[in-house]
This record gives sequence, structure tokens and C-alpha cells, in this order.
Amino acid sequence: MTRWNQVNIPEDVTFEDAIALTQSLMTQLSSGELSQVDAASAIAQLVKTTNGARGFFVTYLTADDSLADNPSPEVIQALQSSPDTVAELLVKNLAMSAAMAITHRRNQNEAMAQGSDRVRRRTIHLIEQINLPQVQEKVVALRESAITGEGSYKAFLERWQYDAQQREIIRQTLDQVIVEG
Repeated sequence: MTRWNQVNIPEDVTFEDAIALTQSLMTQLSSGELSQVDAASAIAQLVKTTNGARGFFVTYLTADDSLADNPSPEVIQALQSSPDTVAELLVKNLAMSAAMAITHRRNQNEAMAQGSDRVRRRTIHLIEQINLPQVQEKVVALRESAITGEGSYKAFLERWQYDAQQREIIRQTLDQVIVEG
């Protein structure tokens, strides 16, 4: 068994390796072989890098088990340890899951649409739990780009070729997590 509190995740971890590490971590966490503290240590190391964080989120948010439905305080703290990387990916995951639910429904693939809806719910829950100002800054910026087609997330929206309906659902979804100051 891997001792996660002794594992050093390399800074050049690949996206694929991060997925595999997260799958292993989640399996051991679910089976009770791994403590929340050790899991948090590994997660904190993973989310230090973009590839590590991407691999973590794609695995964690889409998993069939319920770990991501009720993240532990230790997981939340681990995610808070890399606020910029985590904020960027949570906001993009929120937008992508909202837009993909529409795409899947257009393609009459309700099972995939429900998977996207689950990722969206989990991401909203994580955003509420981690409560990072960086998330709010990025939510506001992406919302503005979704409305105007301009701004700092213009390239992101164009890369995924989101149409007007998808940009509107992205805006509506982002509105759900904006904290009124």
C-alpha cells in the first residue's frame, strides 16, 4: 500500500499520471485504507501544478462514488492550499459541465447529460465550501466574457466553440456561485 503522506508528487507530473494517482487515492480513501489527512497531503501536492490539478478534478468530479458529493474538511483545506490553480480549474469545470449538459441533451444522450449535471453540482458545492476570493474574481470575469464575448475568458469560450445557448447557461450557472459583496 502506498503511504500517501510519504509520496512526493513531482512538479512535472503528467495529466495522465495525475488521473492515475487520484484514482488510486480515491480507491484507498473509499476502502478506509487511507486517512483523510494522508489524502489531503496528496491532494495538496497534486493541485500545486496545473496538470496535477486537472487530473485530480477530472477524476474526482466525475467519479461514480460519492466522495466528491461531501468533501471532507481536509480535502477542502488541501484545495485551498493552491488558490489560483484551483480557482481557475473550478470555474472552467463549472462552465464546461453546464455547456456540455446542453450538448449531450442535443445529442439525445441523457446519461452523459446527467453526468455533466453531477459534475456541475459537485463543482458548485466545492466552490461554496472552499470560499476563495480568487474563485469569485474568475467567476465574474468568465461571466462577463460569456455575456459580451470579450474579456479574459474570450479565448476559452472560443476554443470550445460555445454557442449563445451554452454561453447563457454558463452565465446562469456562474450566477449561482457569485457571492454578493
